[in-house]
Amino acid sequence: MDKLTTAIEDVYARRYLRFRNALAGVTGSYELAHDVVQESFARALAARRSYRQEGPLEAWIWKIALRVALDMRRKPVEEPLVDAFEPDLPEPEYDDELAAALRTLSPRRRLVVFLRYVADLDYASIAEACEISEGTVAATLSQATVALMNALGPEQSGSRALREAAEQ
Repeated sequence: MDKLTTAIEDVYARRYLRFRNALAGVTGSYELAHDVVQESFARALAARRSYRQEGPLEAWIWKIALRVALDMRRKPVEEPLVDAFEPDLPEPEYDDELAAALRTLSPRRRLVVFLRYVADLDYASIAEACEISEGTVAATLSQATVALMNALGPEQSGSRALREAAEQ
């Protein structure tokens, strides 16, 4: 087994739940997200020789996963990858007010928020996965944070996560 195969398998073993949970927000269900993750890693293994090691391996896999999620939704996409998604919280047990606030965000902002706070990707990995600059990631997260704080109102926008995001 070559090093890249081992590295891809390691990302899968360590980050499967992050991928599944974040992609559930894109696909609308954990079951479909599981299928997306499986297919994404299979494609990553098959295409591993095309990975140029110009960015983080995980970000390269995320780019594949986002495209697979679009394919599985069978929604024709003519717009840039980052603008094609409409991620949402897939399960009703999540905070209804937060879910409603997230739905007020544009698809780009929602996707970047999901990749940062659900998938736990750093700015460079989000930029690579979404094919945008790190500056755009930072600006998008900042704008999303302000929009979420406004949508949630003063009593909920004081949450630690939103305050930390606003300070970045």
